[in-house]
Amino acid sequence: MDLVNHLEGRLLFAVPKKGRLHSPTVSLLEGSDIQFRRETRLDIALVKNLPLALIFLPAADIPTFVGEGRVDLGITGGDQVAEHDAILAKSRSGGGDGGEGNEGVEQILDLGFGRCRLQVQVPERNGVSEVEGLVGRNVVTSFVGLTEQYFRRLEEKEEKEEKEAVVSGDTHTGSGKLRTRIKYVGGSVEAACALGVADGIVDLVGMACFLSRAESGETMKAAGLKAIDTVVNSTAVLIKSKRPSRPELVELIANRIKGVIIQYNVPRALLPKATVITPGKRAPTITALDDAEWVAVSSMVEKVRIADAMDQLTVVGATDILCLGIMNSRTGQGL
Repeated sequence: MDLVNHLEGRLLFAVPKKGRLHSPTVSLLEGSDIQFRRETRLDIALVKNLPLALIFLPAADIPTFVGEGRVDLGITGGDQVAEHDAILAKSRSGGGDGGEGNEGVEQILDLGFGRCRLQVQVPERNGVSEVEGLVGRNVVTSFVGLTEQYFRRLEEKEEKEEKEAVVSGDTHTGSGKLRTRIKYVGGSVEAACALGVADGIVDLVGMACFLSRAESGETMKAAGLKAIDTVVNSTAVLIKSKRPSRPELVELIANRIKGVIIQYNVPRALLPKATVITPGKRAPTITALDDAEWVAVSSMVEKVRIADAMDQLTVVGATDILCLGIMNSRTGQGL
């Protein structure tokens, strides 16, 4: 099948094609009843039960495709969105090329998985313990936009303090040019210091115990590096174009991903306490039961809250608690 010619009329949804976010993203889509089959070595998959096509892209490229409106929706790391925004801000200020036609992205939801930190790291034995020790030196990273932004603020702060300390005479006022030399490396960033390319690096370190060795901080330690500051804390996020082709379908997908319907029975006398736990988008749906002392309640709840909500409802006195996936939505408000 020529998949490219079957994309017309479908909302395009970019998802990571590999890496630490790929498997949890696929599981999330399957749990949201987004039915698809990806053929071997193909980066496009048509969704069977919705007018939707999944486009498998490198996570780092997804904010650009979404920001330019080439795809409508995407899942990527918050670190990649922050890097995209930093580069876009630089291009708009006249400090670099690119960014034409890119309006940026809108974050819909923090998905909670893929936790990591973008950290400034230095060799254990080089004597640098504070980030100020890297100003004016060589720093290697895959996140040039965020790293330049970080060190520019650091240098501006340093220059401001120098000016305030000088009562009279000449002082270095700064030319606006970054003194710290930022170099881009696409992979194996942690090797840069050992090879003499860098005095420090800015790289991702995972925070979850189930991450691979390369993502969990063991690579940093094996390379003889230590973290001295954090540039960005990151998790996977759901983003959308500021001008999606089908806004109603974007809302439907977002609601499937972020919410479930919770249903339960509760004594009428305890209803006020129960509805505080499950207020819904506007208000919960309450249905009378044959037993006049009891009611049935149906309400939308964020997936990240569902376990706590069920525990709290049990404590309040609710029974027969069920969770149902959202197969459709026509509401206009957020959860």
